[in-house]
Amino acid sequence: MRNLPIKLAVLFVLLFPCLVRATPADTLSAPRLTIQAVRLAEPVAIDGLLAEPVWQNGYGISRFTQRDPIEGAQPTEQTVVHVAYDDEAIYIGARMHDTAPDSIIARLGRRDADLTADAFFLAIDSYHDRRNAFFFGVNAAGTLYDGILFNDDWDDDSWDGVWEGKVRIDNVGWSAELRIPYSQLRFRKQDVYVWGINFQRNIARKNEEIAVAFTPKNGSGFVSRFPDLVGIENISPPRRIELLPYGTTRAEYTHPAPGNPFNRGSKYVPGMGADLKVGVGSNLTLNATVNPDFGQVEVDPAVVNLSDVETFFEEKRPFFIEGSSIFGFGHGGANDFWGFNWGDPGFFYSRRLGRAPQGSRPSADFADVPVGTHILGAAKLTGKVGQNWNLGTLYATTARETGEFARSGQQFQAEVEPLTHYGVIRTQKEFNQARQGLGLLSTLTARQFRDNRLRNDLNSGAVAVGVDGWTFLDVEKTWVVTGWAGTTDVHGTPARMIALQQNSQHYFQRPDASHVSVDSTATSLTGYAARFTLNKQKGNTFLNAAVGVIDPKFDTNDAGFHSRSDVINGHVAGGYKWVNPGRFTRYAQVAGAVFRSYDFDKNPTGSGVFHFGFVRWLNYYTTEWFFAYNPETIDNRQTRGGPLMLNLPGWEAEIFTRTDDRKTWVFGLGTSGQRYPGASWNWDVNPRIEWKPAPNVSFSVRPRFERNYEHAQWVGVYDDPLATATFGKRYVFATLSQTSLSARLRLDWTFTPKVSLQFYAQPLLSAGDYREFKELARPRSFAFTRYGDGVSTYSEATREADPDGPGPAKPIKLSNPDFNFKSLRGNAVFRWEYLPGSTLYLVWTQNRSDTENDGAFRLNRSLNRLLNAKAENVFMVKFAYWWNV
Repeated sequence: MRNLPIKLAVLFVLLFPCLVRATPADTLSAPRLTIQAVRLAEPVAIDGLLAEPVWQNGYGISRFTQRDPIEGAQPTEQTVVHVAYDDEAIYIGARMHDTAPDSIIARLGRRDADLTADAFFLAIDSYHDRRNAFFFGVNAAGTLYDGILFNDDWDDDSWDGVWEGKVRIDNVGWSAELRIPYSQLRFRKQDVYVWGINFQRNIARKNEEIAVAFTPKNGSGFVSRFPDLVGIENISPPRRIELLPYGTTRAEYTHPAPGNPFNRGSKYVPGMGADLKVGVGSNLTLNATVNPDFGQVEVDPAVVNLSDVETFFEEKRPFFIEGSSIFGFGHGGANDFWGFNWGDPGFFYSRRLGRAPQGSRPSADFADVPVGTHILGAAKLTGKVGQNWNLGTLYATTARETGEFARSGQQFQAEVEPLTHYGVIRTQKEFNQARQGLGLLSTLTARQFRDNRLRNDLNSGAVAVGVDGWTFLDVEKTWVVTGWAGTTDVHGTPARMIALQQNSQHYFQRPDASHVSVDSTATSLTGYAARFTLNKQKGNTFLNAAVGVIDPKFDTNDAGFHSRSDVINGHVAGGYKWVNPGRFTRYAQVAGAVFRSYDFDKNPTGSGVFHFGFVRWLNYYTTEWFFAYNPETIDNRQTRGGPLMLNLPGWEAEIFTRTDDRKTWVFGLGTSGQRYPGASWNWDVNPRIEWKPAPNVSFSVRPRFERNYEHAQWVGVYDDPLATATFGKRYVFATLSQTSLSARLRLDWTFTPKVSLQFYAQPLLSAGDYREFKELARPRSFAFTRYGDGVSTYSEATREADPDGPGPAKPIKLSNPDFNFKSLRGNAVFRWEYLPGSTLYLVWTQNRSDTENDGAFRLNRSLNRLLNAKAENVFMVKFAYWWNV
C-alpha cells in the first residue's frame, strides 16, 4: 500500500513513450481557416477612428459565428477585423457594426474589471503550440483587458502587458484600434511566421457572444481551434528589457498601550525598490524584484477560525500572481477536476514568502515584531526552451527578522525569523500535438539560524518533488487521464520533528492508531502523495472519477499548503448538459457523485452522495444548487490527536439565484444549511446587491448572516491517569452557539480607462457562547459525560469541573472560551496610469477591532463598540515609472 503511488508514477513514466507513439495524429480535422496580416506602408494613429487605408483593404475577416445565445447561428450584427504589422508591433482594426448604436452598453472600469459591456477581444498563439496564447481586449468605453490562455481551455488575467487600445462610438456602431508591441509576445526567430489567432465580440444588450473560433458548450479545447495568422515575415523578436523603479512613503497611525517604548502612535517609513523584466533569448523572460513593496494590495478578510486547519488566503501581490499559472501542478490535460473530502496539497503557496514571522517570542511586557517577513529579493525565469518544454523557476530570499522586546523596564532583541531561501522549478513537456504531457515540479526551503532557539520552532529545510502528466485516450480528445505523484522530505531537530508529527496535519500521537506513532529520535519526515483522474470532457454527458492518497508523513507546508495527511480518497461523478435553449432554459446541467475516504488504518473517514445543478433561464437569471447526504463515518481529527470519534449522519444543501447582470440593479440571494441530528446544525443567508448608477460607477454589497450550533466544539485536553477509558486524558468539549454577521462592500469609480478609485470594506461581527461542558466518554463514539450530571460537578462561577465529584480525579480549571469579536477592515486605492506601464498609487488602509469574553450576540452593542474602537490608519504613496530599454 505505502509504495503504490510511487510504483504507479514509475509505471506511468515508463509507459509514457509508448502512449505517445500509440496515439494517432488527428487527421480527421477540418481544414483550418487562415487570416492574412498586411505589412503597414504608413504609420497608424491609435485613436479608434480606423481612418488609415490599411483598414480599408480586402483582407478583413468577418466569418463570425454565435456561441450565445444560439450556438452555431449567424451573428445579428456584422463585425469586420483587419490585421496589420510593422517591424515593432502587430495592429488590429475592428469595426463592430450595430443597427442600434444608441443601445451599445459602454461601461467603464479599471483594467480587467468584470463588466457587462460591449467588448472586443483577440488572442494570439505566437508560439503556435495550439495550447497557450496571450489575449487582449477593449470594451466600448475603453476598458482594457489582457492575460494568458493555457491548458487549451483556461485563462488567467493576472498578466498586465504594456500596449495600446482605443475605441470610438459613432452612428454605425463602434470601432477599436489596438497596437501590441512584439515585446509583449513570445516567439522564436523565423523568416516567415505562422501564429494562431482568434477574435471575439460581445453584444451585451443581447447577451450575444460571437467568435471566429469557440469551444462548443458540450466540447473542450479552445486555443487548439484558432485559425492561422499568415503573412508576417522579416521581423525579429525584440530585445526585451523593462525596468520599473519605484519609491514609496508610508505613514502609520496606531494606538499603542500606555508605556509602550517601541510605538508612540505614529511611524513614517520611506522606501524604494525596482522590478526588472529581461528577455533571455526570444523564449525566456527573467522577472526580478529588489526590495518589493506590496502596500497597495487589497486587505485579507477577518475570520474567526475555530478549527484546527490553517486559513487559506488568496495571493494578491502582483509579482507572485502574474504568470503564476506556469507553476500549476497536476492539472494539465483535463478541463475539469473535482474533489470530495479531498484537500489537494499545493506544492507551492506563494503566501509563505513574506508571511508573519513564525518563531516563538520571549516573554515580555511589550513587543515590536514585524507584521511580515521582509522579502530581500525575488526572481522568476519563465518561458519555453527546446521543443515545447515549458520552464518556470522562482527564487526568493526573506530577511532574518528581529523583534524588540521590553520586560520589567529592560529592552532586548530576539530573532523571530531566520534568513530563509525559497526555490521552485517547474518544467513540462508536451508531446504529439499536446495529446500527452509530462512535467516535474520541485521546491526547496532552506533556513539559516543564528538563534538556536528557533531550531525547535521551524524546520531547518524541506524538499518537495512531484511528477505529473496526462494522456488523451482517443483521437477526438474526449477522454483524458491525468495523474501526479510526489514526495516530500523535511528535516530539523528532534524537538522540531516531534512537534511536526503532533501538529494538526499529522496527529501521530493518536493513542488508538496502529499505523503511526511519534518517533522522538527522528530528525526528518519523508512522505508521498499521488492522485489520478479520468475525465470525459466532450458531449452532453460528462464524467469525472479520481483516486488519491496522501501518506501520513507527507508535508508540503514549508513552501506549499496542505491541511491533511493520512488520506485515501476516491469518487465517481457524472452528469448531463442541455446546451441549446429550450422552453424554459438557455442552458442547464445536473450531476451527481458518490465518494469515500479512509485513513491508512482503514477507518472510513468520509462518505456520501452528492448532487448539484445549474440553470440559466430564458430571462438570463441563473440558479445553482447542491445537496449532499453523508452517512456515519469515523472522525480521526476532532479530538486533535486523541482517540477516534464518530461522525453522525446528516445532510447539507445550498441554493443561490441571481438576476440578469445587464440591468442597473442586480440582485442575488443564496441560502445554505446543514443538519447532523444530535451533532450540529448550521444555516446562513447571503443576499447580494449591485447598483450601477452610471456607466463608470458600481457599488456592491454582500451581507451574510449565519447561525451555527455544535454539540461538541473542541475546548481542550487534560492529563488524568484515572481516565483509563480515554487513554489517560480527558478530551473536553462544549456546546457552541455561534452567530455571525458580515459583509463585503465595494465601490468602483472609474474616471478614465487610466484613472480609478476603489473602496473596499469588510465588517465582521461574530459571537460564540460555550455551555454544557463535557468530556468524551469512550473512543469510536459520539457519547459524552456532561459535567454536572451524575457524580461530576461543575461551577459556573469558578469554571471548575470535577469529573468524579468526591472521587480521586483532579478538578479541571476551564478558561472562558466565549468570544465576541468585531472587526472592520477596509482600504481605498486611487490609481493613475499617467504613462503606459507607469502608475501613481494613493492608498489608505484602516483596521479597527474589539473583543469581549461575552458569547451573546447583540447587534446594537457590537456596532457601537466597533464604531467606538480606536482605528489604525495607514497612508501610502507609491510612484512607479516604466522604462522599455
